Amino acid sequence: MYLRATCRKKDGKEHYYWSVVESYRARNGRVGQRHVLYLGEINDTQKSSWLRTIEVIEEKKTKPRQVALFPDNRKLPESLPCDAIQVRLSKLRLSRPRQWGACWLAFDLWDRLELDRFWSPLLPESREGTRWLNVLKTLAAYRLIDPGSEWRLHREWFRNSAVGDLLQEGQDIAKDDTLYRCLDKILPHKKEFFSFLQRRWQDLFKIGFEILLYDLTSTYFECDPPETGKRQFGYSRDKRSDCVQVVIALIVTPQGFPLAYEVLNGNTSDKTTLPDFLKRIEEQYGKAQRIWVMDRGVPTEKILKEMRESEMPVSYLVGTPRGHLSKLEQDSLNRPWESIRSEVEVKLLPQEKEVYVLAKSKGRVSKERSMRQRRLKKLWKRLHELQSQKLTRDKLLLKLGSAKTEAGNAFRLVDIVLPEVGEPVTASSFRFSVNKPALRHARQTEGQYLLRSFQCGVKPEQLWEFYVQLTEVEQAFKDLKQDLSIRPVFHQKDDRIETHIFVAFIAYCLHVTLKHMARQSASGLTPRSILDKFKTIQMIDVTIPTVDGRIIELPRYTQPDKDLQLLLHQLKLTLPAQPNPKVTQEGTVSCAAR
Repeated sequence: MYLRATCRKKDGKEHYYWSVVESYRARNGRVGQRHVLYLGEINDTQKSSWLRTIEVIEEKKTKPRQVALFPDNRKLPESLPCDAIQVRLSKLRLSRPRQWGACWLAFDLWDRLELDRFWSPLLPESREGTRWLNVLKTLAAYRLIDPGSEWRLHREWFRNSAVGDLLQEGQDIAKDDTLYRCLDKILPHKKEFFSFLQRRWQDLFKIGFEILLYDLTSTYFECDPPETGKRQFGYSRDKRSDCVQVVIALIVTPQGFPLAYEVLNGNTSDKTTLPDFLKRIEEQYGKAQRIWVMDRGVPTEKILKEMRESEMPVSYLVGTPRGHLSKLEQDSLNRPWESIRSEVEVKLLPQEKEVYVLAKSKGRVSKERSMRQRRLKKLWKRLHELQSQKLTRDKLLLKLGSAKTEAGNAFRLVDIVLPEVGEPVTASSFRFSVNKPALRHARQTEGQYLLRSFQCGVKPEQLWEFYVQLTEVEQAFKDLKQDLSIRPVFHQKDDRIETHIFVAFIAYCLHVTLKHMARQSASGLTPRSILDKFKTIQMIDVTIPTVDGRIIELPRYTQPDKDLQLLLHQLKLTLPAQPNPKVTQEGTVSCAAR
């Protein structure tokens, strides 16, 4: 190890920032460096102190051979088929604890999806010996286990994990420039990856693709607004309207398996995205009789008409604003409710080319009623406060606007009389009362929602179940944003932004695979809770000096606890054998015991 300085100029003055750097020998024989400790600005005395405590360590590897180990208080046998080494057990040391279990699980999930078969031909080894496939596996495992920036992966996470041990790689694959170069290599293969992924879902889990769930979300950037590119201001689902963003359109199956996604400009309207996506899916997977399930904000009436009147009509099931119910109210009154579950009832309302489905959920009634009562009570209290304050008419209108925003739909349940222009605000000029007909109508329609379908040809209970499965898309967005930390994004270039989301998508495929495994044999556990349990398995280097001055290094992962042993049994997972020990002398690897 040694000290390395980086010079930066600030206000015409040079500043030197120091780091402790370690040399290591990569798999291809080249020597690289990695950061061990950042020191910042230090004076000459501090520099001298650090230099006195640092030694340069170079490790050279040779061909391993078999040896036998004996304690130093025991005499060596006279004849052995291999070399024998006496060890000083009293000098045994444990060092370099690093996370192993979750890394091993991530690579096991990678192997289950056979992603090596897809990526190996596309990411060949470089002339310098960089195995780009292992770099991508490192990025995906990092995003799945402990997501963060590529800079954090380079500076901290890689050496605190056992990824290098599992991939038989050195620190060189976690260099920041290596990580970014790998990102640039994978994006052109996104479309082919979608096709490969569909086949793997089908082979592994027998998934059908007759029903596709489509929805959109957004992710934001904490950076200065650019003049060009996909980062734009728009409607933010994350309630970060102060940040530029991009929009992500995602397609998943009803079981939650992702099929494809697209990154769009941050100011893209949801209603403009569907036609292009329909065309892309037909080009990639061919034309087929699919049912597209969407929320009400995605398609417009014009797009739905085009889907009905196209050369090969496209079936759909879409949520519909409750306001449409008023047009069908008379027809709905004459039709009976049909129970499809203990707490769910539906009515079918056939129209000329479409079928409307009016659904009513008792659980949703309780939820909407509680929300409405809470908001109405809060609004009523606020109106009384405003009535007792000394306000001008203009200030009253401003405060009412704020109260309306907070009350939402509950505001239309109150009739408000405002003072005339120039009239003082008093209890007689500003008064309010409950709109009883509106309240009665709200109570009658609570828990109801309207669906519309075209050429689905299925029973009403199936239509309801298809629409409820939209929660799988919402769960996918939740997992991407929370478990995989896809936001905020710090990349600046459009290609890097898309690649960042692509790596998160690959990690999400591993996440979904683990989720399905848990659903089959360890129900009740989430992928995040399973990963957290596997994180308890650490790898430690056990170092034992020998009588003749050599050092035996035994990398060993800790044994799983009883709860993890039970989980391994339920998931039908078997941990691999412990790694082979190494024997070193004076910094040179001389042999490895088997």
